[in-house]
Amino acid sequence: MAEKPTIFVVDDDAAVRRAIASAGNLLDRPVRQFASATEFLADFDSSRPGCLVLDLKMPGMTGIELQQRLADDGVALPIVVVSGHADVRIAVDVMTRGAITLLEKPFRLEELLAQLRKALEQDEKNRERAKEQAESDAKLAGLTAKEREVLEAIAAGKTNREIAEDLGLSLRAVEDRRARLMKKVQARTVAELVQVLARR
Repeated sequence: MAEKPTIFVVDDDAAVRRAIASAGNLLDRPVRQFASATEFLADFDSSRPGCLVLDLKMPGMTGIELQQRLADDGVALPIVVVSGHADVRIAVDVMTRGAITLLEKPFRLEELLAQLRKALEQDEKNRERAKEQAESDAKLAGLTAKEREVLEAIAAGKTNREIAEDLGLSLRAVEDRRARLMKKVQARTVAELVQVLARR
């Protein structure tokens, strides 16, 4: 059974954490609460699906610093930023860094629920895309250098005859390599082959 996505809440205000946890419960999603960014980082496992609700102004590591730390580590966890002290410059900054949205405290429950749903959907899409890319990478890793040459030429729209001329091969040799690489990447058509390449 697939793991339920978790809503992670990082805010030094316990009342705000409880309010966000209540929203998570309405969505039937587990919620984990943290009073600081360092507390969150000590517990966080990037393989767990979910989203992060993040306060900007906290003692120690700020919300923006945590957002940057996750980006530096290659973590694509969707983030809903909440703040009682946001100005336009800060809003632009967090959105540029990839936040789903910025909600000003006090925020309405309906607004929070809508953004949490959006963030959870985004995480699901991100993970599906990453899975497809990993599968494509694994398929392409099995190709020989000669098969990869033919693959790149096919992706460029060249015919077997053109590939044979470019590589100084017989038409039969190109057809053989093409058949082998199609089998290895489990593609039945050129369109499927191009899809595998596009996910790299």
